[in-house]
Amino acid sequence: MSKLAPLAGITVVELGHSVAAPYAGLVLADLGARVIKVENPGGGDYARGWGPPFHNGTSTVFHSLNRGKQDITVNFADPADAAALRRLIVEQADAVIQNLRPGLLEKFGFDAEAMRAEKPSLIWCDIGAFGARGPMSQKPGYDPLAQASSGIMSVTGEPDRPPVRVGVSLVDMGAGMWIVIGLLSALIGRAKTGEGSRISTSLFEAALAWMTTPLAAHAQSGEVRKPQGSGLAEIVPYQAFEARDGWVMISAGNDKLFAKLCSALPELKALSEDPRFTENRGRVELRDELVPRIAEAIKGYTMDEVGQILDTVGVPNCPLLRIDQVWNHPQLAAVDILAESDGLKVMGIPISFDSERPRAMGAAPALGDDNARYKD
Repeated sequence: MSKLAPLAGITVVELGHSVAAPYAGLVLADLGARVIKVENPGGGDYARGWGPPFHNGTSTVFHSLNRGKQDITVNFADPADAAALRRLIVEQADAVIQNLRPGLLEKFGFDAEAMRAEKPSLIWCDIGAFGARGPMSQKPGYDPLAQASSGIMSVTGEPDRPPVRVGVSLVDMGAGMWIVIGLLSALIGRAKTGEGSRISTSLFEAALAWMTTPLAAHAQSGEVRKPQGSGLAEIVPYQAFEARDGWVMISAGNDKLFAKLCSALPELKALSEDPRFTENRGRVELRDELVPRIAEAIKGYTMDEVGQILDTVGVPNCPLLRIDQVWNHPQLAAVDILAESDGLKVMGIPISFDSERPRAMGAAPALGDDNARYKD
């Protein structure tokens, strides 16, 4: 088995759409698993239409999340289609990942209990919206609903401004990652016992996991925190500052780094001599006094000048880059994370084995690409 395909020989059936389940399938495909995506013949995954932009009639969103997979169409209401899918799962699948709306699979006899009774070694993975129990368990959900209901949107953006969602599908992709972690753990357990298991997560639970530290802070202090813009409630200075030609993120994450920041910029020397700012606790309490003084100092420099000055003394910093600047940044090329899919540049997964990155090189499938292979 290649170290770049540690899941070679594992077959995963993805009953998924949109982002969460497809992202989990993408990670598994890059790790070498055979991932068979199942779509509705009436149009397939909703994400196929999420554009523009489109490539060969299909959205780049779909291409980016589904490269390297096989694809079949299944009409659950068609007995022949349903029987073919059941045979595929029982005879070939090690795992199933699903994020369909509550009750749909049960309606057609594809619930976890029924399938695992037929195949005890099967690992069944559910990605729900708000969890399997409770008053919201039957509600459908999307990433922004989880961001809203978990508190993420309440701490994102700027104080006293309208709510802002995180600009990427953080919760969807996070839920997909948790399912991958659970599935890999279940594979290890199955190797010892021969038994599969049922793995469950939800967008709501994944969002709550991202809120670990803000919720712990509230439990201790009772404080309902406001959003901090580019900053962080617990550390100062730890935010973006405007230079003459753009913005620079400065993360002086401890007392020594703050002292170095002040020593590097003559305009801030007085701050290093003020005992009120020696410790982070004081800087957080006096944020409204301290941050404007740092901001005023940074305004006198260009982004490059700030970077060079702070790099010299070892204060973490970087420029804020637009998407087009990210594409052309030399560090993007250096980490070799890009992959090619049907002529498109897409992002690989952010792990390497012995400095080499695993990749599923195939393009995103057309709807029903592999029907002839798996359906009579």
